Amino acid sequence: MKQKTNIKSKSEIKTMRESGKILAEILQLLASKVEPGISGNELEKIAEKEIKKYNVIPSFKNYVINKNVIPFPSVLCLSINDEIVHGFPHHKMIKEGDIVSIDMGVKYKEFHSDSAVTVGAGKISEKARKLIEVTKESLFKGIEQVKPGNRIGDIGFAVQQHAEKNGFSVVRSLVGHGVGRSIHEPPEVPNFGNKKTGLKLCSGMTFAIEPMLNEGSYDIKCDNDGWTIRTIDGKLSAHFEHTIAVTDSGYEILTEV
Repeated sequence: MKQKTNIKSKSEIKTMRESGKILAEILQLLASKVEPGISGNELEKIAEKEIKKYNVIPSFKNYVINKNVIPFPSVLCLSINDEIVHGFPHHKMIKEGDIVSIDMGVKYKEFHSDSAVTVGAGKISEKARKLIEVTKESLFKGIEQVKPGNRIGDIGFAVQQHAEKNGFSVVRSLVGHGVGRSIHEPPEVPNFGNKKTGLKLCSGMTFAIEPMLNEGSYDIKCDNDGWTIRTIDGKLSAHFEHTIAVTDSGYEILTEV
């Protein structure tokens, strides 16, 4: 089935750039606060304070996936160790050696931006360090494929190749997505695939590329809360994400400081 996409004007991308810069600054601050002994609730409060300071709207809080699952209760997704995405921050204590994924979106002047980063708390294991490093590298391998005329499959292929070359698996059941007036828009942006397949990229597209790499199997499971997604084998997972605009000649990362 042919995917739809929402092309943005230059003025709309300018607003998304402003949204993305605010988000990047908040995420950078949050990442710097991750250390053994801090709680998820403390990180949530920092994020809430920053949201108020910048006068933006949190994209995730009260987000609804279906009527059988509670609306998302937090401004942050905080996922630790074997949690891949969508973890609740409340009541979590971060310990020495944990790896912590912080995922956040904000809405500014009607436009959303979405970004994620994974950091270690204190001294982490070599396998955790490598997983974080390769996940971040995989994100940028995917971003490098963004230009008019390339296809969605080129992005996924680049992410998958780098991840698997380094001994990690790519989550298949969760994908990147368009971003704009809604936090989730078409098209889907998988982190796996084949070259020269999928939707053709063109200037004005905006979407989030977000590799989720696992230490073990790419299979997942969901907690009873209906949100928190974990690795099926209890092994580590890492997550990085940027909101990207396709330009006339390539790409622009909108969620950078």
